[in-house]
Amino acid sequence: MKTIIHYIYIILFVFIAGAANAQPKNTPQTASIAGSLLNEQGKPMDFATVTLLRAKDSSVVKGTLTTDAGTYVFDKVPAGSYLVSATTVGYQKTVSQPVTVSGEQPTVSVPAIKMQPGSKSLQTVNIISSRPLIERKADRTVMNIENSVLAAGNSALEVLERAPGVTIDKDDNISLKGKQGVTVMINDKLTYMSAAQLTIMLKSMDASTIQSIEIITNPSAKYDASGNSGIINIKLKKNKQSGTNGNLSLGVVQGARFRDNTSLTINHKQGNLNLFGTISRGDANRLNILNIDRVVDSAATSTYFKQRTELRSQVHYNNYRFGADYNTSSKNTLGFVINGDYTNEYNNPNRSVTNLGLTPAANDSYQTTTSNIKQTYRNFAANLNDKLEIDTNGQQLSVDLDYSIFHNNSTAQYDTYFFTQAGASQMSPLFIRNQTPSTITIYTQKADYTLPITKSVKFETGVKFSSVKTDNDLQAQINSGSTFINDTSRTNRFVYDEKISAAYINLSKTWAKTSVQAGLRAERTSSMGDLVTKNQVVKRNYLDFFPSVFVNHSFSDKHEVGLNYSRRIDRPGYDQLNPFRFYLDQYTYEQGNPFLKPQYTNSYELSYTYNKTINVTLGYSQTNDVSTQIILTDTLTKATYQTNLNLNRQNSYNININSPYTIAKWWTGNINFTGFYQQFKSDSLLGATLNSGKATYVIRTTQTFLVAKGYKAELSGNYTSALAFGIFNIKPQYSVDAGVSHSFYNKKMNLKFAVSDIFNTRRNNVSSRYQNVNLDVRQKNDTRVARLTFTYNFGNSKIKARQHQTGADDEKNRVKSGN
Repeated sequence: MKTIIHYIYIILFVFIAGAANAQPKNTPQTASIAGSLLNEQGKPMDFATVTLLRAKDSSVVKGTLTTDAGTYVFDKVPAGSYLVSATTVGYQKTVSQPVTVSGEQPTVSVPAIKMQPGSKSLQTVNIISSRPLIERKADRTVMNIENSVLAAGNSALEVLERAPGVTIDKDDNISLKGKQGVTVMINDKLTYMSAAQLTIMLKSMDASTIQSIEIITNPSAKYDASGNSGIINIKLKKNKQSGTNGNLSLGVVQGARFRDNTSLTINHKQGNLNLFGTISRGDANRLNILNIDRVVDSAATSTYFKQRTELRSQVHYNNYRFGADYNTSSKNTLGFVINGDYTNEYNNPNRSVTNLGLTPAANDSYQTTTSNIKQTYRNFAANLNDKLEIDTNGQQLSVDLDYSIFHNNSTAQYDTYFFTQAGASQMSPLFIRNQTPSTITIYTQKADYTLPITKSVKFETGVKFSSVKTDNDLQAQINSGSTFINDTSRTNRFVYDEKISAAYINLSKTWAKTSVQAGLRAERTSSMGDLVTKNQVVKRNYLDFFPSVFVNHSFSDKHEVGLNYSRRIDRPGYDQLNPFRFYLDQYTYEQGNPFLKPQYTNSYELSYTYNKTINVTLGYSQTNDVSTQIILTDTLTKATYQTNLNLNRQNSYNININSPYTIAKWWTGNINFTGFYQQFKSDSLLGATLNSGKATYVIRTTQTFLVAKGYKAELSGNYTSALAFGIFNIKPQYSVDAGVSHSFYNKKMNLKFAVSDIFNTRRNNVSSRYQNVNLDVRQKNDTRVARLTFTYNFGNSKIKARQHQTGADDEKNRVKSGN
């Protein structure tokens, strides 16, 4: 396959070279166009956007920014007639009189362009130029958290939970509009992590390093086909300025346990070189109370379990990200990005008490389990990228090469003691321990090519190859009385290899009020899961096609509609395939399923936008071989365990309404309503037919108050009604958050104070009554916390610089992480 990719690269470059050679050999004479911008008082307008247009059709030729003296220059402009357009925030767009380049003069001077203020007041302009918390774009919803008070001191996971249509369950699984199978990207790159590993990473990511969160429910063929409910793209803050500048953030958090976080971002741009870097560290200590009541039926009797567990986690993390972009020419940029994390997590001492009885009211015996768990995560990723702008019409080629490696290691010891109802020792204690080293290695290569055929027609194509290998080694021991010996019943090794080759094409056409985009993506997957100890191998080879269609039409300035369709796939996460058992105690554990199949989803979406503000979206999707969490019971050992199985089908219907509003100049808000109905069907789940579903709605509202000069306050609330998911019923959830911020020292310093879940109401309460499954779970996480965060922005803050995103995010999204 690597040879095929190599040939494709050669073909693309030959095509580009041929296109370049096909240009006329007699190069027209050129000249420079220079001028200046002045405000209404005749003073220079610095760092305004200036665009060079062809006079005959107003098509864009070049663009630049004015200097701090208000001047601009366009070099090497071919002979012809041109216009100069100038725009900047708070001023009306202004266009010059036509100017002519004949080649007879080396420089053509444009008379000074005088800008006029916008028709709205400066106060109103300031409000508009500050991005709203929620923005609706043609193909995505954007949550701008960079300046949000509530983001201060939060982790990325806690902020993500506030995004429109996003819910996070008791196990930190992420759902979008009620559907699991979300692909999480960071800076347009796949994270290649499993659900658990992704959770750890998001918990240790300081929200102060995030610029925005993008919700893409129906991605185009350009994106990887994974993720049946869509893509969540987390955009990190990047270098936008020349000179040297940066940001320092310090935060303390007090909940049931103390936390703290620190991050430092530094950017430097000089000439053709752009350097950037971010480091962050923190201690995230949390308390999680878990209560499980369940009934296990055997042939003759029923056993009632009442279990209470206190999970105490201490996480210390260090994250880093740095890179560089270098303009080798005016049309080519070469860059690299390196990032990683070094995380230690301690779960000790976790204590679980389980009462057992033959009736609900009386306990015959009980057991206590103390667990001491240490997990380490050592992750590293590198990206090399090149972007070639072939011409000024938008023809370009970009190439990404990625390498990632994840080293995870877990050591755990479980000490269980058995007692009678009176408290006397019932039997000898059980001591077991595990060591679980794990290594995941990922290589990806990606190339994307864009060709504007005409002003209104654009062609895109690209190829990608990824190779992933996971090696999980479970070394289990049991205490024989005086020493630990190997436990052959649990010791195992699981090796998983996966290779995916992909290619796509996109064609888009724009008319006056209508735009259409159609694409097709093909992905061939070859995978092998090897349960080494049992000599059990699962191989799969399959080729899939993923079409997508997007149609948008504007009836007027106030009424727009869109219709789109896409087909997607969800391959099982690497930890979901791993058949190892991970224990809470003797009667409670989870394990993977190496026979889990991928699931396929067809999604349809109709959207309507009124006056660029109110957005309504209707969606329907059908998922076949849907993978879902399930609770199973071993009637012989009376153990209850969680795993994943494929059900026949899931039908999902959803509606989303989002609207920002302004009550006064000092009071703005946003309300988001998501309603959905999910229907799960299976012909033979645990020997019976499953047909479950429930209508659910989620309401989120945020109010922003400009209480005084330099002060801003936010108040937000959310409510999620009862939810049915597979065999589980989830009770309603609700919470209220509030915060206030103060900017000072020329807006370079900011102090934020916020409280999450003020009334401590957020809980995860889950129940299931299906066949022999009879359980209730009540979970209370450490949700009511107070945060105090100080940030300081330093250095130059004017000229924008190039930003880049990598190409290995889909595979990373399926790796298990630990923050």
